[in-house]
Amino acid sequence: MPDLSPRPLPLLTPELEGTGGVVRVSEEDFRVEELPLYPASGAGEHLYLTVEKIGRNTQDVARELARAFGVREREVGSAGLKDKRAVAVQRFSLPAPPGAVPAAPSGLGFRVLSIERHGNKLRPGHLRGNRFRIVVRGCLPGALERAEAICAVLRARGAVNLFGPQRFGRRQDNALLGAAILRRESTVRDRFLHRLALSALQSELFNRCLAARLSDGLFDTAIEGDVLRKRETNGLFVCVDPLADAPRVQSGEVDPAGPLPGHSFFAAAGAALLREEAMIAQAGIDPLSFAVGGDEMSGARRPYRVPVEELTLTAEGPSALVLTFALPKGSYALCVLREVMKGSKEPDAEDE
Repeated sequence: MPDLSPRPLPLLTPELEGTGGVVRVSEEDFRVEELPLYPASGAGEHLYLTVEKIGRNTQDVARELARAFGVREREVGSAGLKDKRAVAVQRFSLPAPPGAVPAAPSGLGFRVLSIERHGNKLRPGHLRGNRFRIVVRGCLPGALERAEAICAVLRARGAVNLFGPQRFGRRQDNALLGAAILRRESTVRDRFLHRLALSALQSELFNRCLAARLSDGLFDTAIEGDVLRKRETNGLFVCVDPLADAPRVQSGEVDPAGPLPGHSFFAAAGAALLREEAMIAQAGIDPLSFAVGGDEMSGARRPYRVPVEELTLTAEGPSALVLTFALPKGSYALCVLREVMKGSKEPDAEDE
């Protein structure tokens, strides 16, 4: 039986004391706003709706928008999922009816801020990132100074690009189900759950490779055979000379990229490949089984670190802090909060 229970990841700043405290005392304490990948053109066969929601999940709002505009739910597009327990601003698309743009609908827990025309449906991943405003309440004395010291490290080195616990399900067993699918020991007819389980398996294997890099002091260091990703273009290449690539890693031009393992993804080489293979073998996964997952297990590369942009801190009263920051798409607010707050329990921060 594979050993796939999610494990805690080391911290980037274990030597710096955290602030303590809690997040999401109220939904208004956690605000997330999508950063669009491109602006709406103003013309085309689709409507782009910018929606603010609170206490509603993305699927529920999409369903209500489909009903309001008289289209099928599957015709409604969105760039990503936003958590229910937050104030979230995100875009939806749907086929434009002929004639004038209709009036903006509203419903329980959401309102449409704007409607624009565009030429294509909004697809998953069509966002640049997310901007967060998060209030941490019940902080320890001296929290602002502690947080400033931690944030200085995050600004300089980036944040640990982990997958958060929600990826692995309420019982934290999604990755185990993914492994059972690859061994043909489980048949999952629900297409969404099937994809989720395989993705959770890849995420757990990535997290383990990331944990090993942190433990070995290799978080922001290139080693021989590493796959490096260019921040500007997302292009990938294999590190042949770590000394030559070191300045590019330190400057943030490129980042070491870990595996979302699969049967046909960009492969590492040399020492980096041996490390990745060891982590997969340690988890009890046979790489030959990845082919069973088909296109959903083709594999990909994910940077081990991400830049934390626009990172600011302010005190709110005697025991609360307000953090604002922006992260690239696919990265979790948790990667900042766990460093700042610390503690035995991971802070609950689910948007990515």
